[in-house]
Amino acid sequence: MTEQHFALFDTAIGPCGIVWGARGVVAVQLPMSSEDKTRGRIHQRYGDIAEAPPPTEVQSAIDGMVELLAGKPNDLSDVVLDLDGVPEFNRGVYDIARTIPPGKTLTYGDIARRLGGVELSRDVGQALGRNPCPIVVPCHRVLAAGGKPGGFSANGGVVTKLKMLAIEGAVVNHTPSLFD
Repeated sequence: MTEQHFALFDTAIGPCGIVWGARGVVAVQLPMSSEDKTRGRIHQRYGDIAEAPPPTEVQSAIDGMVELLAGKPNDLSDVVLDLDGVPEFNRGVYDIARTIPPGKTLTYGDIARRLGGVELSRDVGQALGRNPCPIVVPCHRVLAAGGKPGGFSANGGVVTKLKMLAIEGAVVNHTPSLFD
């Protein structure tokens, strides 16, 4: 395994983290309730890796994510990911998700059909729930049938997903309920 490092960076939705190795970005951590908790989640998932100043290409990815979360339509397609160890099916889901432009959405079913059939929708949802690089792989742009928000496994759940979509100007069929 190549040596990995991480850095935290501020965004419009809170402090995010990024993990990288020699072959690219390995993970993006959406904000937890504090910087310490975001840092703790990175250590929980990636072990005792060192915090370090990001190299140029990682800083470029950070700048792109900050821009996107500030409402500038950056598609982050130039960010190099290292998805070694990620199952092939999941990588296929992530490749399709990365083609969704900011402010636009697809459904789990749309992606499933591109991968072979709508019956794969649940598998698509599970792959997106395990997405190691949210924002760069924009799982927040994938909705349930009928344009409903569906799930979101990040801290803040669907509220975070809806906030990210609102920043991008995407339309979501969502009526808030007492349970949101």
